[in-house]
Amino acid sequence: MKKEYLAGFDVGGTKCAVTLAESAADKPVILKKVKFPTAKNAPMTVLSDFLTAFDGVLAETGLTYADIAGIGISCGGPLDAGRGIVLSPPNLPGWDEIEICRFFTEKTGIGCRLQNDANACAVAEWRYGAGKGYRDMVFLTFGTGLGAGLILDGRLYRGHTDMAGEIGHVRLEKDGPVGYGKAGSCEGFCSGGGIAQLGVRAMLAGPPDSALFRACGGDPEKVTAKIIGDLAEAGDGICIGIYRECAEKLGRTAAILCDVVNPEAIVIGGIYMRSDGLLTAGILETMEKEALCPCRILKAGLGENVGDYAALSIADGNY
Repeated sequence: MKKEYLAGFDVGGTKCAVTLAESAADKPVILKKVKFPTAKNAPMTVLSDFLTAFDGVLAETGLTYADIAGIGISCGGPLDAGRGIVLSPPNLPGWDEIEICRFFTEKTGIGCRLQNDANACAVAEWRYGAGKGYRDMVFLTFGTGLGAGLILDGRLYRGHTDMAGEIGHVRLEKDGPVGYGKAGSCEGFCSGGGIAQLGVRAMLAGPPDSALFRACGGDPEKVTAKIIGDLAEAGDGICIGIYRECAEKLGRTAAILCDVVNPEAIVIGGIYMRSDGLLTAGILETMEKEALCPCRILKAGLGENVGDYAALSIADGNY
């Protein structure tokens, strides 16, 4: 039986990656991955860099374009997945109406499929990770920002204009940390940037001898979610309080999703994978109070590799 190979292209604001994998019953077996920096304000340069990296990967593995069954492309939105066009993502300046699927298909002869990164991660977790076996699940990115991918009735739900799942834009409070261009939004409270903003607020309001103040030298620019998480894990009360607030807001966000789409499970990646011990109790407590029908909260089964499988998971169109 002839082996089938898939390629995944991950388009990021600061770095990109090409992943080559062999199809398998359980999940694709990754053979090779190459990363390279994203050229700023130069989409065509980035596309050429993808081809160079892809050609190099194929040469190293002894494969050709004819061996690749499909290319999956994961990219931050907004985008038009049906037409394979990237539509001015905020983290990719200059990427205006880029026909990315057409470009790669014309250059390689390989069929391409495009999805935003949250959707691609949702498909990966549903097919190969913690969401496997569920017909209705939600994936939350919970990283630099907060986005959701929706698997409803056993298939990816994209919405009328590919904007379904933008839970980060929903406002939870009239004021608060800014995320997705909106103060008090879900993303404002439940993201790496949001946690850092909560940390800056707490640091400036607290004593100059606090652990957070000392760790960052009192410089707001040095406050990160990781520093806050590490201090919270070490027992610092101020940082535990920051994560407690984030957990409560993440629980409210999950409750909204439960009430609107009624999933069996919500799978969370990013920061939750590393800090679930600081967050889970607060999330579940809030969901119990707020959600009509709470669901399971699961850590991403693919762990830190979820991004590697995201683009691969959409390459064959089985979603």
